[in-house]
Amino acid sequence: MDLFEEIVRMRRAGQRGALATIVHTNGSIPSYESSRMLVREDGTIAGTVGGGCVEADVWAAAKEVMQKEAPRKLVFHLNNEANYDNGLICGGTVEVFVEPILPQPVVYLFGAGHVSTAVARAAHAVGFGICIIDDREAFANLQRFPMAQEVFTSFDEAFAKLHPNASSYIVIVTRGHKEDMRVLAWATRTDARYVGMIGSKRKVLSVYKALEKEGYRIAEFENVHAPMGLEIGALSPEEIAISIVAELVAIRRNAPVPAHKKLKLEIRDAVEAK
Repeated sequence: MDLFEEIVRMRRAGQRGALATIVHTNGSIPSYESSRMLVREDGTIAGTVGGGCVEADVWAAAKEVMQKEAPRKLVFHLNNEANYDNGLICGGTVEVFVEPILPQPVVYLFGAGHVSTAVARAAHAVGFGICIIDDREAFANLQRFPMAQEVFTSFDEAFAKLHPNASSYIVIVTRGHKEDMRVLAWATRTDARYVGMIGSKRKVLSVYKALEKEGYRIAEFENVHAPMGLEIGALSPEEIAISIVAELVAIRRNAPVPAHKKLKLEIRDAVEAK
């Protein structure tokens, strides 16, 4: 199996993995520099970095690398240690670099107005794929969004065809409360890594209360970023886009967003108090 072809297939299928590569050897070891092993999210492997306990330790590290989405370098000093007795008593040192293999993160932009065009440009510039959804063909098209991988001109069609996963970021910026609420109701019950909605605290409260009357639990909105975006005093569509995309990057890189956590608690308390 060609490991690089498999990596391409995995990324296109939205699957994660980790690639382990021997980057340095010293002494007598049962493998060679540049030997590689691919570990898939389900734990299956392709290729090898020498077998035995070293390979088992690399496999375990690969699972952690996938979870944290950050690379690691491992150093093994074999030197005839009994711990590495599964065919690896050779003597020497081996260094293995383990890097995450991640699908391209995709932003699903619900709404195709001025803020969306700015968000699409900024998000695309930092490596996100772009999908546009709006029921206005004059707004949702490749002329306005040339970087888009997909364009939907029906919310219902998008709800039926899209299957957000851990690499999906849903940004809700439709033209009105009604459509925002429809999209949020759908988005909160997907596996998207990020769900964010634009608007004031008052708007967020009204949407949450309306959905609560339709049978949604307040707990279902715990991970919703609303109002979304980092607080930078943004006013123009371009500034708002920067605040939103900065939050997307923070979530993607597992950076803390403490201001959002505080705001979520304030909104939750306000909803429950009514």
